[in-house]
Amino acid sequence: MSAELASSLLFNLWNMKEPLIRKNNDYPVATTSVEEDGLQQQQGRSESLWMVYLSTFVAVCGSYVFGCCAGYSSPTQDAIREDLSLSLAEYSMFGSILTFGAMIGAITSGSLADLLGRKGVMRLSSAFCAAGWIAIYFAEGAVALDIGRLATGYGMGVFSYVVPVFISEIAPKNLRGALATLNQVMICGGVSVSFIIGTFLTWRAIALTGLVPCGILLIGLFFIPESPRWLAKRGHEKEFEVALQKLRGKDANIAEEAAEIMEYIETLDRLPKIGVGLMVAQQFGGINGVCFYLSNIFQSAGFSPSVGTITYAILQVVVTLLITQVIDRAGRKPLLLASGSGLVLACLITGLSFYLKVNELALDYVPVMAVTGILLYIGSFSAGMGAVPWVIMSEIFPINIKGAAGGLATLVNWFGAWAVSYTFNFLMSWSSYGTFLVYAGINALAIVFVIMVVPETKGRTLEQIQAAING
Repeated sequence: MSAELASSLLFNLWNMKEPLIRKNNDYPVATTSVEEDGLQQQQGRSESLWMVYLSTFVAVCGSYVFGCCAGYSSPTQDAIREDLSLSLAEYSMFGSILTFGAMIGAITSGSLADLLGRKGVMRLSSAFCAAGWIAIYFAEGAVALDIGRLATGYGMGVFSYVVPVFISEIAPKNLRGALATLNQVMICGGVSVSFIIGTFLTWRAIALTGLVPCGILLIGLFFIPESPRWLAKRGHEKEFEVALQKLRGKDANIAEEAAEIMEYIETLDRLPKIGVGLMVAQQFGGINGVCFYLSNIFQSAGFSPSVGTITYAILQVVVTLLITQVIDRAGRKPLLLASGSGLVLACLITGLSFYLKVNELALDYVPVMAVTGILLYIGSFSAGMGAVPWVIMSEIFPINIKGAAGGLATLVNWFGAWAVSYTFNFLMSWSSYGTFLVYAGINALAIVFVIMVVPETKGRTLEQIQAAING
C-alpha cells in the first residue's frame, strides 16, 4: 500500500512540475519579444530625432549669422575708424544702421516666410548676409561699409523671425522649448566668437568668417524638409504628410498629429498680442546698448575692455546653454521672472557704480561694481529675457496669421534695438548712472507684464496653446 501511495505522489508531482517548466521556458520568449518591440521603438525615435536635430542645426546657422552681425561692431571699432579715417558720427551710423536693415527685414519677414516658405526665406536671408559681408570686406569708405552693414541687418532681421518659427513648427512638443532656445544659444555664440576673434584678427578677416555659416546654411537646406505646418497652410496636403512623416520617423503614426494640425489651421483666427509686449520688454531693457558699446562701458568704469568683453562673451554662452536644459522643466514664465529680477538688480548695481564714480566716492570699488553689474546683466538676460520671448512668440501666434503677427513683433523688436543702440551714447552723456536707472525701471515694468499677461506654454502642442488662448 505504501509503495502505491508513493508512486501516486511522484506521478502527481511530475504532472504539477511539467506546466511550470513550460511556463519558465515560455517566459524568455515573451521577454525577448517585448525587448525587440522596445528596441524597434527606440530606433524609430532615434531616426525621427536625427532629422529634427539636423533640421534645427541647419536653421540655427542663421542664428549664428545673426550673432556674428550683432557682435561685429564692438571689437572692430578702433581698427575700422583708424584704417578708413571715420569720424565718431560715421562709425555710429555704421553700428546702428544694422538695426535699420533689421527693421526692414522684420517688416518683410512674415510675408516672405508665408510666400516663399520657411526654407525659401532662409535662403534669401543667407544671400543678403553673404553679400553684406563681402561688401564690408572690400569697403574703402563709409558708404560701402554702410551698404554692407544694411544688407547684413536685413538678413538678420529676417533670421530673427523665421528661425524660431521654423524650429517650433518642426519640433515635437517635449523638445520644442529646448530646441527653440538653441536659436539664442547660437546668437550668443556668434556674438561671443566675434568678440574673441576680434582680439587677434583684422576687421576684414572677421567679415570673411561670417561667410562660413551662410554657406553651411545654404547647403544644409537641401537635406531637410519644409515646415509641415506651412505646407498644410498652403494646401499642399501630400507634401505636408511626407514632411511630417520624415520628421517623426517612417514608422511613426502621425494621423492624430496631422488631424490636429489641420483642424488648428481651419479654426483659429485670433491674433495674440503677447509676443509684441515681450519684444518691447526684451529690447527696451537696454540689451543692445550694453552689447554694442560694451568696451566703452568697461573703459568708462576703469576696467580692462578686453578682459571684460571676453568674460562677457563666455558667460552669455554658458548661461544660455544651461537654459536649454531647464526651459522645458522650469517653464517659460518662471525663467522670465527670474531673468527680469536679475536685470533690475544688475542695472541698479551698475548705476550705483557710475554714481559713485561721478561723485568720486569709494573709487576703489567702482570697477568691481561695474563689472559685477554688467556680468549679472548679461547672465540674467541670457537666463530668460534673451531666449524665452522668441520661444513664446513662435508658440502663441496661430498659423493663419503667423506671418503678419510675427513680422509685427519682430519689427517692434528691431525698432527697440535701433532706439536703444542709437540713444545709448546720448543717455550715457546725459547721465551714466541715470541711464541704468531708466533701464531698471523698464525691466521692473516687464516683470509686471509677465506676471499679468504672459501664459505658460511648456508641455503643450502649438494647437493646445492656441486652444487655451482662444478659450
